[in-house]
Amino acid sequence: MTIEAHTRVRPWRAIDRRPSRKIRVGSVEVGGDAPITVQSMTNTVTADAKATIDQIRRLEEAGADIVRVSCPDEESTAAFKAIAKAATVPLVADIHFHYRRGIEAAEAGAACLRINPGNIGAAARVKEVIQAARDHGCSMRIGVNAGSLERDLLEQYGEPCPEAMVESALRHARILQDHDFHEFKISVKASDPFMTVAAYQQLAEVIDCPLHLGVTEAGATRTGTVKSSIGIGSLLWAGIGDTIRVSLAADPVEEVKVGFDILKSLGLRHRGVNIIACPSCARQGFNVIDTVAELEERLAHISTPMSLSIIGCVVNGPGEALMTDVGFTGGGKGAGMVYLAGKPDHKQDNAGMVDHIVELVEAKAAELEAARKATLQAAE
Repeated sequence: MTIEAHTRVRPWRAIDRRPSRKIRVGSVEVGGDAPITVQSMTNTVTADAKATIDQIRRLEEAGADIVRVSCPDEESTAAFKAIAKAATVPLVADIHFHYRRGIEAAEAGAACLRINPGNIGAAARVKEVIQAARDHGCSMRIGVNAGSLERDLLEQYGEPCPEAMVESALRHARILQDHDFHEFKISVKASDPFMTVAAYQQLAEVIDCPLHLGVTEAGATRTGTVKSSIGIGSLLWAGIGDTIRVSLAADPVEEVKVGFDILKSLGLRHRGVNIIACPSCARQGFNVIDTVAELEERLAHISTPMSLSIIGCVVNGPGEALMTDVGFTGGGKGAGMVYLAGKPDHKQDNAGMVDHIVELVEAKAAELEAARKATLQAAE
């Protein structure tokens, strides 16, 4: 594909992001014109520093910009210092019930404190957490969940609903603002995508802080991915959202992968190889499903943004290859056509196709990365 084709303006793909003020989570900017970040959360026992650090390392390799770590007890915050020192991405300390854990986590190196207004305690306790955050350069996230709303709001509204979630968020935001603390973002999550979207839409109209998106407790990998894609994707498409976390009952690395896939699908963020593949049918000239599965695994190490089309036959293959960096279209007699930069380049036997495509993609990624670095050096 030519550079012109890659960069030409496509107004029908434009997303106008909601203006928000920018905050920092350690070295990472959130909100404003900063890229939408992808988060995940560890599920190891935090007090087991080695296991937690190992999992954070895997999340970093998958591309996570920010990682959240639960701090339910004093043993966890005691281990947090070593964990934060070992991490290369900012860590958010997840605090529930025990406000002292928030203070301890701030002292131990947390870049952000996540608190839930429904269970953190009285305003005086929140004030102490705010002071600890200010003293140690932490930002904060007000994390409202439909499943843990304040008792008086449940009595007022009768059940969890978007209005109750927004009121909870604004109530807690006022506490931070009254203490002249403005380095915060807000989430209003529910397991129901409809409730989630409605709550964020309402919140986006009445406050300018960055918004952390997510459909909480979305489910296992397949169902959770679908629910998260609908909820998070709908909001992002409307320009709402500055950082995202996909909540899956699965390996946290899968959350990062799905998060980036959502952003890639909307053209909001690009990382790694975007594989365009047909679902396959009787016309396929090779086993598309097995080929794509193997390519996904073997190309997972590439972080450079680029595109690859794997199409089983010539009905749509040439057209899809026109729009990708590398393409392969199935033909006949055990061979297919390789496309480079959108143009047919050479034939390749099916037998050695995967190895050949991996070599081509790795070479193209290296070329693109070298060009990116050269551009950055020229700009300095």
